[in-house]
Amino acid sequence: MASDSPAGGAPDDMPVASSDSTGPEITLETLQRVVEGLQAENADLNDKYLRAVAEQHNIKRRGQQELDKERKFGSERFARDILSVGDNLGRALGALPANLDSLDPALRNVITGVQATERELMSILERHGVTRIEAKGKPFNAEFHQAMMEIQDPSVPAGTVVQELIPGYLLAGRLLRAAMVGVSKGGPVRAPEPKASNDA
Repeated sequence: MASDSPAGGAPDDMPVASSDSTGPEITLETLQRVVEGLQAENADLNDKYLRAVAEQHNIKRRGQQELDKERKFGSERFARDILSVGDNLGRALGALPANLDSLDPALRNVITGVQATERELMSILERHGVTRIEAKGKPFNAEFHQAMMEIQDPSVPAGTVVQELIPGYLLAGRLLRAAMVGVSKGGPVRAPEPKASNDA
């Protein structure tokens, strides 16, 4: 009984060996198509490989950037909170009378201890990248200063910081807290600062 499928149950599209011993004929055109197919597959796999390598590199780079950022700015919240301790020490020292010699020696010792504590706190903050913003006498800069009041003073150029109410700080060069300042008005217009030239 004859079967519909070719000999040996091979699929219809598979070449069947002819009865002679030479086998199926492979043409140059067939080989060319096979080579082109393999080349296209190779190019596709190479493209996928390069994309995977690039993605791995990007993930590694982003991870390193996050790690560096965390190292540099991870203490930001803590530093901002600890600044209020420094503010209170500064206010306590600012409330002292000008002449400390008239005070009781025991009280002078307490004051000396508070001064030493404030110096040590500022030193520790600086070691961890927290630096104070120089404000008084500088031109008002909205990036680093927050104007709390204007002060009439015709003796200094308008827009100059003449009073620092609360000091400002940077953490690794980034603003941690703006300085709260009083800014002069009524004085002469400030001359523009000369730009640094790149000419050597």
